[in-house]
Amino acid sequence: MAELGLLNEQSAVRRLELGDVRLTYVIDGAMAMSASGFFPAVPGEYWREHPEAVDAQGHIAMSAGGLLVERGDRKLLIDAGFGSYRGPISVGDQVLGAADCGSMPDVLAELGVAPGDIDTVAYTHLHLDHVGWAFVDGRKFFPDARYLVAAEEWAPHEHGIEVPGVITSMTVEPMRGNHELIREGDEVWPGVRAIVMSGHTPGHTSYIVSAGEERIVVFGDAFHVPAQIDHPDWGSMPDTDTDGVLRARARLVGELTRPGTLGFGIHFGDQAFGRLVRDEAGATKWEPVPAEFVRANPRVV
Repeated sequence: MAELGLLNEQSAVRRLELGDVRLTYVIDGAMAMSASGFFPAVPGEYWREHPEAVDAQGHIAMSAGGLLVERGDRKLLIDAGFGSYRGPISVGDQVLGAADCGSMPDVLAELGVAPGDIDTVAYTHLHLDHVGWAFVDGRKFFPDARYLVAAEEWAPHEHGIEVPGVITSMTVEPMRGNHELIREGDEVWPGVRAIVMSGHTPGHTSYIVSAGEERIVVFGDAFHVPAQIDHPDWGSMPDTDTDGVLRARARLVGELTRPGTLGFGIHFGDQAFGRLVRDEAGATKWEPVPAEFVRANPRVV
C-alpha cells in the first residue's frame, strides 16, 4: 500500500512505479546526525521551530542505501550504501552522529535480487555512506556490474589529492581499474542521464531517470534535508565547494520544478520520494509523495 512516512524517522524500504520503471529504495541501515554539527549553517531556532524535522533525541534521521532502478530485465543501482558498520561518525575529533548499517545484501535478497543481477552501479560520489558495498575484501560486491564514477569525482585521486569523507584504502584503491568514467550529459543507462557538478564533492553526480512523460531526479547529497531546498545557502559540513553547491542546487531546483518530475532524496528520512512545489510567495517546498511500504528499516540508531 502506498503511504507517506515521516521526515524524522528512518526510511522504510519503499517502492514507486514510474511508467515502465520500478524504483526501490534499498535500505542499508540508519544514521542519526547532529543537527548543529552536520548543519552548522542552519540556525538553531529552525530545528526548534520544526520538530517534525528531528527525532526524539534532536537528531536528523538520515538513512543509507541505494536506489534500485529496474527496467525490463535490467537493473541499475544508484549508490551502494554504507557497508557493514556500527558506531560513531566522526571528522577528526568531532563526533557528528552514529550509524548502524550493513543490511543491503539481505534487503536485496528479500527483493529477489542477487549481486550478480545488477548490471550497472552509478555513484553520486565516493563518500563512504554511498560506496560501502562497492567492494568487499578488495573485490567487487556486484561482480558483473559496470561501476560508473564522474571524471571530475575521480580526478583528485589520480593526482594523490585527498578528498574529505573518502577512505582511500576502502574505496579508491580497489576502484582503480574497476570503474568507468562518465561526464556531464552522458546517458549512463537506458533513459538515465548524468548531471555532474562540483559542490558537495569535486564531481558530485545527480541522475535523471526518464520514464515516458515522467521522470525522477536522483540528487544524492546535493540536498541532505528538505530545509536546504527552501534555503539553498544552508550548507552541510562535508561540502567541499560552497559556490559549487549553490550552483548545483539552483540547477537541480530548475530540473525538479519541470512538469512530470519527481525527486529522490536518499537522506530525507522516510520521505525520500517527493516533488517540488511553489507556495504563493514563490518559495519552493519539498512535498513527499506516497510510496509502497515493502518493509521497515532493518536497523535502528
